[in-house]
Amino acid sequence: MKIVFFGTPDFAVASLEAINQSNHEIVGVVTSVDKPAGRGRKLQSSSVKKYAEEHNLVLFQPENLKDESFISSLSQLEADLFVVVAFRMMPKIVWSIPKKGTFNLHASLLPQYRGAAPINWAIINGESYTGVTTFLIDEKIDTGNILMYEKTEINPNDNAGKLHDKLMLLGKDLVLKTIDNLQNNSLEPTKQITDGIELKLAPKLSKANTKIDWNESGNVIVNKIKGLSPYPASWCKIQLAEKKLNFKLFDACLSDLKIPAGHMTFKGKNCYVGTNSNAIKLLEVQVEGKKRTSSIDFINGHKQFENIILS
Repeated sequence: MKIVFFGTPDFAVASLEAINQSNHEIVGVVTSVDKPAGRGRKLQSSSVKKYAEEHNLVLFQPENLKDESFISSLSQLEADLFVVVAFRMMPKIVWSIPKKGTFNLHASLLPQYRGAAPINWAIINGESYTGVTTFLIDEKIDTGNILMYEKTEINPNDNAGKLHDKLMLLGKDLVLKTIDNLQNNSLEPTKQITDGIELKLAPKLSKANTKIDWNESGNVIVNKIKGLSPYPASWCKIQLAEKKLNFKLFDACLSDLKIPAGHMTFKGKNCYVGTNSNAIKLLEVQVEGKKRTSSIDFINGHKQFENIILS
């Protein structure tokens, strides 16, 4: 089949590469415009753009997806199918072009975790399993008819980074299976069933919803830390003498200790913080202005402080 691929980050590259190495033909790649990043604010290309250029694929970077010249160019490619992985919301004038439609790969088992951050929220909410879903795009976000899905377990030691990589590999295989089955007309799209189900959403991550509340239970806090690690990372404020600094948390586990919520204590080579249940043991942290470090190095650098409070 002749395919146009839409995507931007690393997560999308695995699927793009899988299609490019298959017997299907990529006739075009659409990705985001270059954006300034880093201290020097130099323009950075997306991971999908880098792959497309390395493999001499036809590349589009439209600022406006409704631009007439862009729509005309897409139509002239005469693609059978559009495949979307980790891209922005698309207008109907785009996704209705190919005769076999446009499908999207979503990193959850739809209808659960519709939204921008499904990988993070599955761990934050303490799910024991998740998966990937391919579905036909329609006018709303993540609501189209389901084509295929694949489940996988969330292991106790998984954080968002590990689960991202697991779902990326699972997703690329599902994308290929979906393309092959669409070519053979062997798929019957099914409606997403939402009646009688408590829908859990996956909203965009923000400063507000990534902040730790030490009055929650230790288990809830550990899940939040893992679900936001390594990026963007959960955070709170740390009081060191007269300074109140941002404090990021990358890894932690539950302990048997009971100490007041938000109070930090050092015991030997371990660093504990109280919650409204059992204290958690911090394993990897970062103080504002410092490098990410193990809890042992953090303790060694902050032994002189007493009554450290997190808020």
